[in-house]
Amino acid sequence: MLDIGLTKIAVIGVVALLVIGPEKLPRVARIVGNLFGKAQRYVADVKAEVNRSMDLEELKKMQSGVHSALQDVGSQIQSSMSSVSQDFEDAWSQANNEALSSNHYMSPASSYKVPKKRWRAKVAAVPNWYKNRTGAKTHVLSGAARVARHRPKKQST
Repeated sequence: MLDIGLTKIAVIGVVALLVIGPEKLPRVARIVGNLFGKAQRYVADVKAEVNRSMDLEELKKMQSGVHSALQDVGSQIQSSMSSVSQDFEDAWSQANNEALSSNHYMSPASSYKVPKKRWRAKVAAVPNWYKNRTGAKTHVLSGAARVARHRPKKQST
């Protein structure tokens, strides 16, 4: 940058006063100050743009590094999952073969029974003995059954 000291500024001011004159000197100084401010803002904008581009390049490098690290981790996880899956399949087939070869084996279809569904029964965490003691409802009635239950009975004549 320019190395301008106090003495150099004073010499420039005296020369400007002699060349320009005392009437026009304030206006010229104002114009020079505005131009100098614009030049400083322009230099600051250029510096900021250069810094942004450098930061962007660093971020792109970091992104590519993270992306490659993620790909490496993903491939390692994939390979370990495939080896674990293969080990599990081998163990499963070995257990099935041992179970089929033993005499005490029952087929899965004969040992498991699907539970019957009780559609109208409420399933709750409260035990039946507590419901009986407190008088809570234990059976579910449909709307038509509830109406029929509370309908006045016909008197036979």
